Amino acid sequence: MYEQERLLRRGAVQDAALFDAGLRAHMLRIYNYMASGVLLTGIVALFVASTPAIYQPIFGSPLKWVAMFAPLAFVFFFSFRIERMSAQAAQTAYWAFCAVMGLSMASIFLVFTGMSIAQTFFIAAAMFTAMSLYGYTTKADLSRFGSFLIMGVIGVLIASLVNLFVGSSALQFAISVIGVLVFVGLTAWDTQNIKVRYAENLGHETETKMAVFGALSLYLNFVNIFQLLLSLTGERE
Repeated sequence: MYEQERLLRRGAVQDAALFDAGLRAHMLRIYNYMASGVLLTGIVALFVASTPAIYQPIFGSPLKWVAMFAPLAFVFFFSFRIERMSAQAAQTAYWAFCAVMGLSMASIFLVFTGMSIAQTFFIAAAMFTAMSLYGYTTKADLSRFGSFLIMGVIGVLIASLVNLFVGSSALQFAISVIGVLVFVGLTAWDTQNIKVRYAENLGHETETKMAVFGALSLYLNFVNIFQLLLSLTGERE
């Protein structure tokens, strides 16, 4: 009887070790997707900003609204289509989204100094890393904050759209401060949610799509933290 219990415990420990190894590999894959997406966005943004033949016709005309809202259209597309997309289609859509986001963000190189962009990027990266690590390691259940954080995102989005037409510097300051807090919280929540989804879908054939969608969630958090911090602390040209 004792030997049987010992073997059962050993099996449980081995299963736990296999699960932990699989989870670490899954998270590493997600972070690689995310980092590659951020890199692609940066390359596209810098290329567009340094090519007047591209940015002048876009940002000097109503096409700037298309460039501004195209990433949002991609997010809605992902939300409604991810479950029905193949793994290859999900990857292709993700890379296309990151490239379009780069086009949309090219204007920051025209507005802010290179030094302030670099400084803000590293600050945003440090904040993102700390909160994602917290979300991965904490034993606390962060799911109870999910609804509050989603409501915060919707509020920030609506306020940002309103401020496009109002142009209030005070409102923009409030949006930036609240937005940073919301997306920092979302980083921890999304990271923990990725772990939960991995456990629920262990062994399913959706792992690649889960990795892409997880990378998209973390990518959006990081990009929003960066942009909102830049609007708060960035030095303008």
